Amino acid sequence: MANLIELKDLRKTYRLGGGEGVEVLKGVSLSIAEGDLVALMGASGSGKSTLMNILGFLDVATGGDYFFDGRDVSRLSANDRADIRNERIGFVFQNFNLLARTSALQNVLLPLEYQRKRRPKAENVAWAKELLTRMGLADRMDHAPAQLSGGQQQRVAIARALVNRPRILFADEPTGNLDSKTTDEILRMFRRLNDEEGITIVLVTHDAEVCDYAKTTIHIKDGQVVEGMFR
Repeated sequence: MANLIELKDLRKTYRLGGGEGVEVLKGVSLSIAEGDLVALMGASGSGKSTLMNILGFLDVATGGDYFFDGRDVSRLSANDRADIRNERIGFVFQNFNLLARTSALQNVLLPLEYQRKRRPKAENVAWAKELLTRMGLADRMDHAPAQLSGGQQQRVAIARALVNRPRILFADEPTGNLDSKTTDEILRMFRRLNDEEGITIVLVTHDAEVCDYAKTTIHIKDGQVVEGMFR
């Protein structure tokens, strides 16, 4: 498989008020093949979420090289990075990040509002409904998040992440607020999406059990990759 992501000596330093720098990523080098299902594993404070934010174009590195689908990210404009993020990347978060007063269907449709190339509204609605149906939520499309269980809210969040037909999906601690049974269901869903749809998925986690569902595990500690283990 070709590499979708390649990092070479990637670094990230945050500047504090007095000008002193805190280095969070300390020379990360790794590659993620297209179609892989990766567990990016590390303890709190290891730098894994910072790394995910850079990989997902939510933040920028302060050093090193990042190539996405063969393109040097450092040479992309802010608008180019935004276009890639909006059209080729999906995100799932631990806290779901759903709009409280909006239906499941409208939550799923939201990312399409930010795409430069828009499809007809009827086509978007049909696609969002299809995704929610795949998530087992055909009878919950008009429900607000407060009317849904945690597992159902996460399924809405996954459908929302898929609505722009992304090349890669990032999930940041996606099972952190779920019970063990629902966790298993959500992780099996990610594995099925990867196996059947071929979507590249990166699961950012501190939970070693998540690695059982991944094909590749990358361990990060103190801002550095310390072990890469293929399953």
